[in-house]
Amino acid sequence: MSKFSILVNREHLLSQNYIPQNLTEPAIPFSAPPGDAKRLLVRDAAAAAEELFHRAQKEGLHLWGVSGYRPYTRQRELYEAALAKREKLLKRTGDAPLTAVAPPGSSEHQTGLALDVSCPSENYELEETFALTPEGKWLSTYASHYGFILRYPRGKESITGFPYEPWHIRYVGEPLAPYLSLTGLTLEEYYLL
Repeated sequence: MSKFSILVNREHLLSQNYIPQNLTEPAIPFSAPPGDAKRLLVRDAAAAAEELFHRAQKEGLHLWGVSGYRPYTRQRELYEAALAKREKLLKRTGDAPLTAVAPPGSSEHQTGLALDVSCPSENYELEETFALTPEGKWLSTYASHYGFILRYPRGKESITGFPYEPWHIRYVGEPLAPYLSLTGLTLEEYYLL
């Protein structure tokens, strides 16, 4: 197993003290302001993201990084805010869907290997419609050539524990990324082999 194939989900948690080594800011366009931690990735993932984004740009596509590294404390804040929002909706309507925000320790962003990607035509938002854009289609086809997988594919929600997210790529390196892409396996399924 590669050091980049670490499995992180609701059942395989990272400790609150886990901070990845070699975080660096890739030279790619980001919607986050300079100096924001979400512009960081582990060095190998950052280098691969630069190559991926450069290739997209050469093909006339405009990928933008939205969120990379996220520390445990920030994930806890986001999760608590999502739970509070859900609770208000429950009180108001009597029904509210479960939050798609990962509990602290279960977010791949804490590894520094995950990157949420969008494009100008999506107003840099993280929406399912990204999959229908030229950038989203291209990313789905070529991410694995650069060591990334689309981590939360459609139809695998019950396996990953997360909803479909066509914008969420995860660096696993080569040859694992092409293998997972060709077989259609998620990291969870790979770990069961």
